[in-house]
Amino acid sequence: MQIKAIETFLCVADTGGFHAAARKLNVTQTAVSARIRLIEEETGKPLFTRGAGGTSLTEFGQQFRPYAEQMISLWSFASRDLPTQTQNRTALRLGAQLSIWDPLLVDLAVQFELHFGQLLLTLNYDHDLNMVEAVATHVLDAALTHERPLDPRVQSHDLGPERLILVTTPVPVDPVFVNLELGEIYQDHVRSAARRATGQTVFLGNCMMALRYVLRRGGTGYFPEYVIRDQILAGDLAPVAGAMELLLPHYLVTRKGSTTSADILTCLTDLRKDDQA
Repeated sequence: MQIKAIETFLCVADTGGFHAAARKLNVTQTAVSARIRLIEEETGKPLFTRGAGGTSLTEFGQQFRPYAEQMISLWSFASRDLPTQTQNRTALRLGAQLSIWDPLLVDLAVQFELHFGQLLLTLNYDHDLNMVEAVATHVLDAALTHERPLDPRVQSHDLGPERLILVTTPVPVDPVFVNLELGEIYQDHVRSAARRATGQTVFLGNCMMALRYVLRRGGTGYFPEYVIRDQILAGDLAPVAGAMELLLPHYLVTRKGSTTSADILTCLTDLRKDDQA
């Protein structure tokens, strides 16, 4: 599949039409149609629908878009930046399905470099991306998920549950309950806590955004213990008395036969031991 076809697909999606994309790319509309048709023939799925309201992505087109963006990003790096990088670095592409593990990805990258040398590193923060599929199709080398994958192309390693505890600011004013939307297990657990909250419920998908929000204006929420340990020690947050902790499943996903799988697992295991110490 040609990179120009992927770029054209993204341009049509951004501009909302084949004609607008042709103008922006300085090509004919026939060329735009041919490039889109190339992708549709290779995937066997339509990417766009045309109607009175204009051109819009099909359901498959919406699913394909983050992969297309990733392919363009990787191609840009590989063609422009990679040749100028220091040689003998290990390439490592990491992702996490849930935002609670964004800090852990950063710690993992640092830990890996300390043990195995400098990296050509990619940390993926697109939580709409199917991380298991991304690992299976070589978009990522490893990912953290809360669901054990069934895809035969990958292998999973149970890292032990992530411990989330309900915390609150010491003297909340007009308190809120922040909901991180971390999957069905999380939602089942926090539903009653949200109902009991004296203030409104705020939905924040990003863990670090939610933590900053609570610290700055007061409120309550479930956060991983390793993320909020310093704030608890400083007295900025306190565990809610009598609240049940939440144990969220936590898996490392790598491709079968991956040469870095064991090293990544070793680094993660060491980090988890330090976090739980």
